[in-house]
Amino acid sequence: MKTKITFGPRPFQPVKFLSWSSLVLILAVNLLLSVFIANSARQTMLEKNQEFAILLAENLNHQIFQRFTLPTVIGFGRIELRNPAQYERLDQIVLSTIHSFHVLEVRIYDFEHEVAYSTNQELVGKTEAAGKAVRQALDPGVSSFELVSRVSSWWAIFSLELAPESFVLRTIYPLRAERGFDPVTGPGPIMGALEFTQDITDDYEAVLLFQLMILAASFASSLVLFSVLYLIIRRAAGTIAKRADEKERLERELHQNEKLASMGRTVASIAHEIRNPLGIIRSTAELLMKRSQNKGDGADLQQTRLLKAIFDESLRLSQTVNDFLDYARPKAPNKASVDLSQVLDQVLAFWEHEMAEKGVKVHRADTADLTVMGDKDLLYRAVYNILANALQAMNGPGTIHISTQKDSTGVTLTIRDTGPGIPGQLTDKILDPFFTTKEKGTGLGLSIVNSILRSHGALLELANHPQGGAEVRMIFPEGES
Repeated sequence: MKTKITFGPRPFQPVKFLSWSSLVLILAVNLLLSVFIANSARQTMLEKNQEFAILLAENLNHQIFQRFTLPTVIGFGRIELRNPAQYERLDQIVLSTIHSFHVLEVRIYDFEHEVAYSTNQELVGKTEAAGKAVRQALDPGVSSFELVSRVSSWWAIFSLELAPESFVLRTIYPLRAERGFDPVTGPGPIMGALEFTQDITDDYEAVLLFQLMILAASFASSLVLFSVLYLIIRRAAGTIAKRADEKERLERELHQNEKLASMGRTVASIAHEIRNPLGIIRSTAELLMKRSQNKGDGADLQQTRLLKAIFDESLRLSQTVNDFLDYARPKAPNKASVDLSQVLDQVLAFWEHEMAEKGVKVHRADTADLTVMGDKDLLYRAVYNILANALQAMNGPGTIHISTQKDSTGVTLTIRDTGPGIPGQLTDKILDPFFTTKEKGTGLGLSIVNSILRSHGALLELANHPQGGAEVRMIFPEGES
């Protein structure tokens, strides 16, 4: 029964959404805060200008009453602004009072809502200029303010320079007769409505500049905060993704190990069943071959070759069965002090005859008395398999370089051949069980070597040497040497 493993979606997929939504949220909050602060500053500026306008209106009211109304009533009996002398006198008083106060225009309305006086004489006598605010100033005597703008506030924020009179404050104030300084008497009777306009563009521009600075600082702080938050989110996402990859890898390895364990148990059972009959076949073929060789006639020579073929194939099959059993039921190492140089001597002695036949030379640069903690038989098997692979890879004359090195990290045994090396596309598969490129191979040699070294706490590394050929490194850590 096959087990199918499916992996869920990659974790932390909404990283981009979370990052950009956080940026939008931060910008929105900071923008609202900036608008609130800027509106508060603008409102404060307007209140200050309104207070100043009231003071200016009261001063105008006082100057007009003291310097014009009283002298004119005493001198002429009544006020009549159509009289050029009276009009000119009032105009002089108004202009001297508003001098250097950025006042654009001053108007005085009578009770008929007609412009009785204006610094712009073309408006004198007109009634259409009076509005609701003028009527409220005449009755019941309420002061009011109006902000007149030629450009929108949002457009003004991004304007480098505002034109004069872009923002004008219009003040309507009831013009009253003065009764004295006794507050008990109350305000005097209303004589008319005073209206004047002031250019507050400079003050408004300063507020807009302040607002722009707030927006810029808010945007910059938002970007900094977003960058920090984005880095934290990305790092968290990277960590989670890395753990997810590790989890997937472990699950795949577990699934693979389960399959291999099941396969190993099956193979071990089959190998165990054929091992004894195979041994009988091998020993019988060997006995018959020796008898045939002793007779020495022509008929028996053909029989001897057939028996030798049976014997050789039974040996190969026996080695294959042993490989299956070694992989399926790995032996626990019986660790003791092992001299790697002696292990190399024994393995090279076994392969000496075949190396001589193939023209393979051995160049050794190993250190004598280089010991590690391990199982001598298992380490012999590991070195044996590596040299067997090297001989098969070269398949003829060549050189095998053997070296050892000991440092603070442990002991490293390096074996390099002059064969074709490891194909790049096979680098990730070469240690997989049952993977082989040989016609008669089982694909278990390097897997058994890797299993032996892992049981010793050692590491197997495979690579291609820059000068050609494959290089195998067995690294025994300090604790195992």
